[in-house]
Amino acid sequence: MRAGFAFLVLATVLSQFYRAFLAVLSPVLGAELGTTAADLALASGLWFAVFALMQLPVGLGLDRIGPRRTVGWLFALGAGGGAALFAAATSPGMIVAAMCLIGMGCAPVLMASFYIFARSFSARAFASLAGLLVGVAGVGNLAAAAPMAWAVETFGWRETTAALAVVTVAIGAGLLRFVADPPREDAGAGGDGGSLADLLRIPALWAMTPLLALHYAPAAGVRGLWAGPYLEDVFGLGASGIGLVTLGMALAMILGNFAYGPADRVFGTRKWVLVGGNGLGAAALLALGLAPAQGIATAAVLLAALGFFGSSFPLMMAHARSYFPPGLIGRGVTLANLLAIGGVGLMQIASGRLHGQMVAAGAPPETAYGALFLFFGLLLALSVAVYLVTEDRLD
Repeated sequence: MRAGFAFLVLATVLSQFYRAFLAVLSPVLGAELGTTAADLALASGLWFAVFALMQLPVGLGLDRIGPRRTVGWLFALGAGGGAALFAAATSPGMIVAAMCLIGMGCAPVLMASFYIFARSFSARAFASLAGLLVGVAGVGNLAAAAPMAWAVETFGWRETTAALAVVTVAIGAGLLRFVADPPREDAGAGGDGGSLADLLRIPALWAMTPLLALHYAPAAGVRGLWAGPYLEDVFGLGASGIGLVTLGMALAMILGNFAYGPADRVFGTRKWVLVGGNGLGAAALLALGLAPAQGIATAAVLLAALGFFGSSFPLMMAHARSYFPPGLIGRGVTLANLLAIGGVGLMQIASGRLHGQMVAAGAPPETAYGALFLFFGLLLALSVAVYLVTEDRLD
């Protein structure tokens, strides 16, 4: 299983990479293919939307046939095929289609690992293990910043993405060969004696739904797409400068994942760690929205703060997982992930339309991006307010 887990980590690293690399590619794709910020917002948003919609069949697959085949085939064919299509793209539409395929292929990767954690370790260890995995996988976020910018400038974006396609297929083959399925729960322990409807009848999940859907959306959306156009349009940065600033944000997101992972055991609470962290993330967004052109140093610090405090995904998933019965763990964690990643996709599409309308109305760049950050910040703050009624739970 050590080899299988190593391949799961590599696949998760690439999944993190694929959700973030468009920010660095925005200048070259605009120059060569004529893509606009709205095109890239649609491509990024649909990546997350397809990723989210795939969670329902992925959850069923995890519970019924296990993680090995679920993740191996989808990652090799979907993510690998999508990367190959991206390398061959000749129009913005092909970029959108490629991102949809990549989103489909990446959909089972993290949840397969979470499923194995939930089946093989105690509930109290889940958040720490999830935080460790997502933190290590943040290397993909780093690679999608300055290293990706260097590779594009050195080898070209088509050559770089073609090489990524080959690596992705190879990792998919490794998943099929080495991942071991954990023992299934029998019917008496809850095996298949439940359904998605049973999860939707858990009242506590409804109270946390808004934050589940929005806690990750601002950090993922800004890092994965908007940071690049924002830094280019407001401060005039090129690929290298964008890469350096987004590298700082990516590092902050890795540190945030490591910090959130054990925080429930350190502070003896999940709820109040999530309230405080997401509240500070909302504050960083509101500060960016009110002063988007204050200076590159200020913008870099606030983007890093958003990355750090917006990385509460492992702890949020642990809080939701505490309500799932054993036989529905696969479908439970994928339902929570559907809300988290679906929220990113919807927010990307909505923010793309908002930004496009502001630009069409003749708003200067700083005004358009200020409105976008305020949009993210206010919605995140409202979701934290609703989450306040949620029961704190550590089991």
